[in-house]
Amino acid sequence: MSPQLCFFVSIAFSFIAWGIVAARYIWPELRVRQRAEALRPLLVLHSFRFIGLAFLVPGVVSPDLSSEFAHSAAYGDIMAATLALLSLLLLPRANGIVTAWVFNLWGTADLLNAFYQANHVGLLAGQLGATYFIPTFVVPLLFITHGFAFRILLQHQSESVGRESRNPASGHSTIARTTAMGPGARAVSGR
Repeated sequence: MSPQLCFFVSIAFSFIAWGIVAARYIWPELRVRQRAEALRPLLVLHSFRFIGLAFLVPGVVSPDLSSEFAHSAAYGDIMAATLALLSLLLLPRANGIVTAWVFNLWGTADLLNAFYQANHVGLLAGQLGATYFIPTFVVPLLFITHGFAFRILLQHQSESVGRESRNPASGHSTIARTTAMGPGARAVSGR
C-alpha cells in the first residue's frame, strides 16, 4: 500500500472510530447539559491545538514540508487554542458565548484551510514526520467536536442541547429536564 493511500485510509478510519466514540460516549453526556456547561469540555479539548506548532519544528517534520502549509497550519491552530482558552475564561457570560462562536468559526475554517493548503502544495504523507498523527488521529476528532459545538451554540441558554433523544442502551426515549437543575443535570428517562 502506498504511503499516500495509508494516510487517507488512516484519516477515514479515524473519522469512523471517533464518530462511534462521539455518538456513544461524548454526545450523550453533552446533550443533557445547558449550553455553557456543554461547551466547556469541547473548549478544553481544543485548547490543546497548540500542538500544531510542531509543524514549525525542524526534525519533527521533513525539511521538504512546505513552509506555506506549515505556517498556515501552525498559526491557525495556535489562534484556535487561544480562542478556546479565552472562551473558557469568559463562559457562561454572553461575551463568552460570542467568543465561543468566533472560536468555532475560526477553528472549523482553520481545519478546512489546512486540508486546502495540503492539497494545494501537494503534501506527501512522509513530509509530515512525527506530525503525521495530527491529521490522522487528532483532526477527525476536532471536526466532530466542532460540529457538536455548532449544535450547542444554536441552543437557547436555558435549554439542554438534546430536548428528546433515544437512549441507545435501553431503547427508551429520554427527555432532558434542565430547568431548576444545576450544571451537573442528567436526563430523566421517560417511557
